[in-house]
Amino acid sequence: MTRPVPDAGAIANPATARRDPPVLLTPGPLTTAPATRQAMLRDWGSRDADFIALTRRLRARLVDLVAGADSHVCVPIQGSGTFAVEAMIGTMVPRAGRMLVLVNGAYGHRIARIGRTLGRAVETIESSEDRPLVAATLAQALARDSTVSHVVAVHCETTSGVLNPLAEIAQATAAAGRSLLIDAMSSFGAIALDSSALDFDALAASANKCLEGVPGLAFVIARRQTLSTRQGTAPSVSLDLYDQWQGFEHNGQWRFTPPTHVAAALDAALDQLDAEGGVAARYRRYADNCQRLIAGMTRLGFEPILAPNHQAPIIVTFRMPRTPGFDFARFYDALHARGYVIYPGKLTKIDSFRIGCIGAIGAGEIEGAVAAASEALNELGLERV
Repeated sequence: MTRPVPDAGAIANPATARRDPPVLLTPGPLTTAPATRQAMLRDWGSRDADFIALTRRLRARLVDLVAGADSHVCVPIQGSGTFAVEAMIGTMVPRAGRMLVLVNGAYGHRIARIGRTLGRAVETIESSEDRPLVAATLAQALARDSTVSHVVAVHCETTSGVLNPLAEIAQATAAAGRSLLIDAMSSFGAIALDSSALDFDALAASANKCLEGVPGLAFVIARRQTLSTRQGTAPSVSLDLYDQWQGFEHNGQWRFTPPTHVAAALDAALDQLDAEGGVAARYRRYADNCQRLIAGMTRLGFEPILAPNHQAPIIVTFRMPRTPGFDFARFYDALHARGYVIYPGKLTKIDSFRIGCIGAIGAGEIEGAVAAASEALNELGLERV
């Protein structure tokens, strides 16, 4: 049965009432459900049988989300999503490997930087920040350069909110006989990923985005057969996926102190994902949030950066208004005073700001945020921008 998300916005005047804690309209950390926070009230012994069982359950549940039990394994990592991306690159790309990174935003650039810092050979294909990557361009590049061993792509580039054509990228990579690594940080748990239909050697994601957990735990889902050949590949001790995987296989334990409370919160968040109806149901809620947000902000005069067919229902980037009298710092503060936290822009060529659609939020929070934005404009002496 689908369980409705608690509507924290169901109050008499959502725009003017101060929310404490505020609604986080960000791409993570984000607003979590009470049950997720409640799960962190228990202390766990990291070597205790109960926590070992929790870890085993988490690993299995995360692999099940990509239907990968027969082919892939989940290796959790302490830290943010970037830790998992670095662990994935350092472990899965051999030292003599050559990466081709597809870049249309800041997180693609970060992947290229990580690869170079780890001593891997890195090439990039760069495209516009406001458009999806083009699989045909990738296919042509792979045909020209037989030295590329690994393609690395960001599924949803959180810089702008653009959704990249992952299925087409995977097909082009597989057709050329290369390995695909995926940054699924902003899509995992909300946009379907099926290992039986999508050929990938590894993907990285984290607890605190579409899974609606809290920060501090990330993970890599890697092809078992490939990972088994990666002993000694990683240039790091703490970010060695092979060694951590072997530890889990041997005794079920993390090698180093795990984020026990964060793991428990993620287990509770996965319960809520199941109760909501799974990934498809979560996608529908986020898509509704996104549509409501764009419609409401457009009525106020704000312009989304992306065309509708390029927009993922994760985060929306709006062009910074040039209207005389609009001051983003004051606009941000006015929203914060009303209990809504948004995100500064990250585009390098377009002045912008971002508003997230994800987390334990629904129509009430989105409509409340739009109403608060209207009041913020009035506070700036503007009816619209």
